[in-house]
Amino acid sequence: MVKGKFITFEGCEGSGKSTQLRLLSEYLGKEGIPYILTREPGGSSIAEQIRKIILDGRNMEMCDECEAHLYAAARMQHLKDTVVPALESGKLVICDRYVDSSLAYQGEARGLGMEYIAAINSQAITNYSPDLTVFLNIPPDKAFKRKHGADKNDRMEKQGLDFHMKVYGGYLKLLQKYPRICAVECGGTKFETNANIIALLKDKGII
Repeated sequence: MVKGKFITFEGCEGSGKSTQLRLLSEYLGKEGIPYILTREPGGSSIAEQIRKIILDGRNMEMCDECEAHLYAAARMQHLKDTVVPALESGKLVICDRYVDSSLAYQGEARGLGMEYIAAINSQAITNYSPDLTVFLNIPPDKAFKRKHGADKNDRMEKQGLDFHMKVYGGYLKLLQKYPRICAVECGGTKFETNANIIALLKDKGII
């Protein structure tokens, strides 16, 4: 029986997820709330090895279907090794990206279709749906400008602005489809965004 809460963070490249996850972690630590912070792809030994293959900037010839299945494979290993044990122990699990990333990136931006992505991620979607998903809402053009361009060694960041605008469009569709996804605007300072996230988690009964 699952005892803990599962929340995920989503957003386009450069949306500030790493900063917000760090600030949230600091808050939870001060409040004495048991939690783990993990990420996708990755979060466990085997899943981290798959992550290296997916994000390696030398693997530009990887086909879209292979990419989608690698994400799904890493996700299932991550769930088994990290997420499920933490939930069963009663911890709050905070995950940097989850299945919504696959739906937006591979389903929408790659054009594979969200139904296809949902099918190969059916276990994750059906049995391990997040209690809440925080979507850091900032369009890619503004996000890349804020982070001074794309990471040249990251295969996903190298896809170009048109691709990432499609990703953003995919996220907006998911925002309309799933009530568990809540947008947090990123127009203010990082501390203002952090305060809004904490307020959201309290309002939703997560903390």
